[in-house]
Amino acid sequence: MTAAAGAPSPPQSDASDVRRRGYWSQSLQRVARQPLALAALAIVVALFTLGGIAHELAPQGWNSLDLAARWQNHPPTLAGNHVLGTDNIGRDVLVRTLWGLHYTEQTALVGALFATLLGVMAGGIAGLRGGWVDALLMRFADLVTGIPVIVLMIAAFVYLAPVTIWETTLVFSFSMWTFVARVVRSRIAVLKPEEFVQAARSLGASDTRIFFRHLLPNAVGTIVVTATSLVGQIVLIEATTEFFGFGVASLIRPTLGNLIADATSSGIGTFNYLGLGWWAWVPPAVVLVLILVCVNIAGDGLDAALNPRSHR
Repeated sequence: MTAAAGAPSPPQSDASDVRRRGYWSQSLQRVARQPLALAALAIVVALFTLGGIAHELAPQGWNSLDLAARWQNHPPTLAGNHVLGTDNIGRDVLVRTLWGLHYTEQTALVGALFATLLGVMAGGIAGLRGGWVDALLMRFADLVTGIPVIVLMIAAFVYLAPVTIWETTLVFSFSMWTFVARVVRSRIAVLKPEEFVQAARSLGASDTRIFFRHLLPNAVGTIVVTATSLVGQIVLIEATTEFFGFGVASLIRPTLGNLIADATSSGIGTFNYLGLGWWAWVPPAVVLVLILVCVNIAGDGLDAALNPRSHR
């Protein structure tokens, strides 16, 4: 039956509105519905921002001494100049924690970036070419994965000492690109048989154009999630190696790991504070735990938002 004259027309489908909303717009809406992930992401951004501007917040540097507090190991106080106290030679704990966060985040972000770039290149080549190229790259990835990252870190600190921050990031990049490569290769293997890829190939598009124009944009969500997890892994591995005494001394370059190690007698065996109070190790330890917990929560939230099909 036809609708009566003057009767209101039925509501139109909003499918066109859904189509107009892009992938990132829908992903942002899904992230907005996860307050825990948003809070975790905000904490990580805030901490990394503080670390990034450590040179502005603490221009005096991490080894500056307060001669009035030298050899006194002052506890935290709101009345004086040292809110989080000082160590046993008069260095401000808050300043050293900020600089430790600065170098820890620099290593983690640069290492994760280089590992992601290497992984995207290797995974893209393996997925597109297939055959012996795929087999060769994946077997090499197996070989790299079989070497524990922490062993490579210890070897670098032993045989390349003194190790610079760039050498540290290169070790992480070489060790961890395989995670991204496998993810990218798997995503391309799923997308390669799709009609839009075959249509582009039939029109004469090169493999490079197909990868950057069609395949990579559809794998960005998975890559972002994997890169986020790499940041947390690098922070944890660096802190672990330096906690056990393998790493750069805090006099040369403070990190969250070696600050905790300094205050706990390298962390091996028992907590022997060497005359330091709890305030010397609690601030860097709290920052380290916050980064690890919040990065994991934010990564889970990003995964649910950017790769919703994997959670159905």
